[in-house]
Amino acid sequence: MRPTLLNPLFAPITSLPGIGPRLAPLYQRLTGDKIADLIWHRPSGIVDRRFCPDIAQAPAGRVATLVVRIDGHLPSGSSKKPYRVRCSDDSGSMHLVFFHGREDWLRRQLPEGEWRVVSGIVEHFNGDIQITHPDHIVALAEKETIMRVEPVYPLTAGLTAKMVAKTVRAALERVPDLPEWQDPAWKQRQNWPDWKSALLALHQPNSEAAVADGGEIRRRLAYDELLANQLALAMVRAHMRKIKGRSLVASGRLRDRVLAALPYRLTGAQNRSLAEIDTDLAAPFRMLRLLQGDVGSGKTIVALFAMLTAIEAGTQAALLAPTEILARQHFATIAPLAESAGIRVALLSGRDKGKPREALLTALASGEIDLLIGTHALIQNDVIFRDLALAVIDEQHRFGVQQRLDLAAKGNGTDVLVMTATPIPRTLLLTAYGDMDASRLDEKPPGRQPIDTRILPSSRIEEIVSGLSRALQRQTRIYWVCPLVEESETSDLAAAEERHRHLSAIFGHRVGLVHGRMKSADKDKVMAAFAAGDLDILVATTVIEVGVDVPDATIMVIEHAERFGLAQLHQLRGRVGRGQKASSCLLLYDPPLSETAKARLEIMRATEDGFRIAEEDLRLRGGGEILGTRQSGLPELVVADLALHGDLLAVARDDSRLILDRDPELSSARGQALRTLLYLFQRDAAIRTLRSG
Repeated sequence: MRPTLLNPLFAPITSLPGIGPRLAPLYQRLTGDKIADLIWHRPSGIVDRRFCPDIAQAPAGRVATLVVRIDGHLPSGSSKKPYRVRCSDDSGSMHLVFFHGREDWLRRQLPEGEWRVVSGIVEHFNGDIQITHPDHIVALAEKETIMRVEPVYPLTAGLTAKMVAKTVRAALERVPDLPEWQDPAWKQRQNWPDWKSALLALHQPNSEAAVADGGEIRRRLAYDELLANQLALAMVRAHMRKIKGRSLVASGRLRDRVLAALPYRLTGAQNRSLAEIDTDLAAPFRMLRLLQGDVGSGKTIVALFAMLTAIEAGTQAALLAPTEILARQHFATIAPLAESAGIRVALLSGRDKGKPREALLTALASGEIDLLIGTHALIQNDVIFRDLALAVIDEQHRFGVQQRLDLAAKGNGTDVLVMTATPIPRTLLLTAYGDMDASRLDEKPPGRQPIDTRILPSSRIEEIVSGLSRALQRQTRIYWVCPLVEESETSDLAAAEERHRHLSAIFGHRVGLVHGRMKSADKDKVMAAFAAGDLDILVATTVIEVGVDVPDATIMVIEHAERFGLAQLHQLRGRVGRGQKASSCLLLYDPPLSETAKARLEIMRATEDGFRIAEEDLRLRGGGEILGTRQSGLPELVVADLALHGDLLAVARDDSRLILDRDPELSSARGQALRTLLYLFQRDAAIRTLRSG
């Protein structure tokens, strides 16, 4: 149960004054639907209203708070001209300027002959000092209420700065005093305030430093979040260590047969990763290991060798892929090698129906099938294994944790190996996958050619198209990827169809088209025709991004490359350069390029190292977007920023290990405070893990 003292923070934002049915959806879009979401809505800057000069000394372009006497109203008489109010003090005079000002309202706010305090940006215009639309107008007695530093919050359409600031202030009034979860010596060394003081200082800043990304206030709150993240992952990991697995050991007989059938030798990175996996498989607890490898680094072979160990030990293995194209490709790679080892492999997808499917499921349940490859169809209730011991999950970030658990639950003490072709920066690996051990394939198989990457403006498309004619005479195949249009799949599709029409008019029926709206079977048919050489050019949206393997494809053209993320560009480029021939990738862009887009394209030109590209992507975009956090069910960081606070992550990891070594049940006074921290950052699933033993 969540500690009752946190209940005020998890109340809906509609419980705050003034947040009714009209405003609630706007706040939900901006921050979230709970009061806790509002307290993490950080100011992006400040406005300092403490500068209070005389009128004559008020400099242009600066925010100033002035005490003025209202001398007279000067209505414009025309909607095109502003309404002006003349004011003065002992040093001189000035005007307050209002466009579309309502006279009755302005006369009530600024009565002639009375003194008022006004605050806003000072302007010097035609020798006159003025403030256009002052931010504040108050009576003299209320001067102190505006002579302060104001936080400036990010906004959304329909909400003003004043409204958001007022709502956040109301949320802060609900913030309880919480027990301290930080290690006292560490907190003192960092010179950090307690949690509530830090939160209030962030929202009630007295200087730019209070809201600065690298400032002590932000670092204290970022560390709290990273500690919650690392502690939750460490608890899940410790829980995994307790679950009894089984020891899978083999002589390597099956592996030797497959090795003999391979036309190449394994890389050092493949051998190193296999040694790590073998150690896990032989141990008496369950394996949960992440195998991350760059495009074309040979993950499938490593996974196959791991599965051969399970099969040789007398059990079954399964490989789960996110799409039918990928599942079929894995099957095409693995089946001939499995045959050389004398093991039985089958493929199961959502397309399999009726008697053939029943026969396959019967063979699986009786143990006649050693290795089953498939899509989400593997997770269905009627898919029963005789003895599943190893589950391999490809493109981990396309699946939720639940699907991983569902597949593992089909066996007894099932070992799990998850694979990703998205290279993950180290800091992100710790926050997103800290519950897993990780192996890294950072070498390409021998014989792979470097890819010549060029950046060209879209105005050169016709020149590129005529170059393709020459390339096709060399028996090559070409991918042409159309722009990603996030707002609408329809416009995405329209761009691809238009390019397909254009290229078909030049190259005839040898041009194919695949996109996300096609039925699986139709998509597979086009892909198969391209792989077989029946099509020369494949126009596609980003459905070809992951795992498609056509060694004869040597040219990749990406339109509007500036609209893609770095990781995605890297994945797309990885579709070529998979054979022995030299390959090239053309990144077409529409000028002018933003600084970030320019940096992205330059990195693509400079390196093919996916791990370096991933680090740059993290720096340019932030962690959530790289892995598609929202889609993958990974927790988003609300205060910490991995690009800024990476140094704190390592400390949080060490601290969480130490905490669990000393107090595995979190039952001490600090342990109880840490439970509150986990609930505060909604990592309470870890506490349920602890409770379920």
